Amino acid sequence: MVNALAKIFIKDRNNVQDPAVRGAYGTLCSMLGIVLNILLFAGKFFAGTISNSVSITADAFNNLSDAGSSVITLLGFKLAGQKPDPEHPFGHGRMEYLSGLAVSIAILLMGYELATSSIDKILHPQAVEFSIISAVILIVSIATKFYMGLYNNSIGDKIDSAAMKATGADCMSDCISTAVVLAAAVVGHFTGFVIDGWCGLLVSVLILRAGIEAAKDTIGPLLGQKPDEELVKSIYSLVLAHPEVTGIHDLVVHDYGPGRLMITLHAEVNSEGNILEIHDVIDNIEVELAQKLNCIATIHMDPIAVNDEKVTMLRMMVSERMTQLFGENVSIHDFRVVEGPTHTNVIFDIVVPFGFEHSDMKVSEMVKHNISEIEEIDYRAVVKVEHAYI
Repeated sequence: MVNALAKIFIKDRNNVQDPAVRGAYGTLCSMLGIVLNILLFAGKFFAGTISNSVSITADAFNNLSDAGSSVITLLGFKLAGQKPDPEHPFGHGRMEYLSGLAVSIAILLMGYELATSSIDKILHPQAVEFSIISAVILIVSIATKFYMGLYNNSIGDKIDSAAMKATGADCMSDCISTAVVLAAAVVGHFTGFVIDGWCGLLVSVLILRAGIEAAKDTIGPLLGQKPDEELVKSIYSLVLAHPEVTGIHDLVVHDYGPGRLMITLHAEVNSEGNILEIHDVIDNIEVELAQKLNCIATIHMDPIAVNDEKVTMLRMMVSERMTQLFGENVSIHDFRVVEGPTHTNVIFDIVVPFGFEHSDMKVSEMVKHNISEIEEIDYRAVVKVEHAYI
C-alpha cells in the first residue's frame, strides 16, 4: 500500500537524499499511521468494553497514543523540512530527532499508565468475557500492526529516519502486546484463570522497553554520537581514491539532521607537489563528497615529506614504538622532524580513544620518555594528544 501511494503522491520518490522527498515519505507514513491507529483504537475499545477486559481496553488506548505519536512525527517532518534561516544556518533537521524523542516519551507514559492499571487489576481481579468478535478484532489488529511495523522499518531504513524506525519498533512491540492480550482472553475463557491483569503488566513492560529503545535512538544523534561505520568507510574510500592524497586524519562528522551532514578532515599530501594543482584536487574531492554523500565537506591539506627516506623510516619506527607502548588503538599523524645543533625535535600528534586508561598528560610523558630512549641521536618528542571522533 505504501509503495503504491508513494508512486501516486511522491515525485522523484527514489531520490531519498532530497529533504523534500524524505519529508514526503514521512508525511505519507504518518498520515497512514494516524488513520490505521484510530481504526484500531475504535475496534479494540469496542472489544474491551463488551469483554470487560482491562488489557484489551489498555491496548486500545495504546493505539490511540500511537495515533498521537504519528501526529508528532508528522509535525517533526514538517518542521525539519524548513529551509535554513539566519537564526538556524544549518537548517532544522534535528527537529526530526526531537519528534522521535517526543514519541518515545509518549510511549513511556503509556507504558507507565498501563502498568498502574494492570497492578490494580491484579489486586482486584474481574472475570473477562470472551467473544468471537473480540478475538477477531485482536487478530486483525496483530496483522495490521505487523504490516505497519514492516513499512515503517522499511521506509525508515530507506530514508535513514530514527523517528520512523522508532515507530516501526513500537509497532512490532504492539504485535507482541496484542498477542499477549488475546492469549489472556483465551486462557481466561477456557480455564477460568483470571490473568488479565498479569498480561496487562507484561504488555506494559514491552511498551516501556520499546520506549526506552526509541529514546536511545533519538537521544544519540542529539548528543553527538559517533558517525556510522559505513559512512566513515565511504569517506575514506572516496578521498583516498585520489592518488594525490596519501592519508587522512582528524575526520569529524557533524550531524544536523538526516541528510544534513558537515564533514571536516585533514588530507595528507606530498610536500613537494604543486600546491595549486593539489588545491584543485582537494576542491574536486569536496565537491565529490557533497554529491555522493549529500554533505558539506571542508578539507585541510597537510604537507607530508613523502620522498624523505630518513623521515619516512623514523615515522615508521615511532609508529611501531607507539603501538608497542599503547596498543593497536592509537595512531600518529602530522609527523615532522626538526634537526638542531644539540638535539632533534620529533613533532607529531598521537590519537588515543576516549576513556583511555592513561590521562593525556600521562600519555605525553610516556611518549617523551619512549622517544628519548632511541639510541644514536638525541631525539626529543614534541607531542600533542588528541582523541578520535570516529
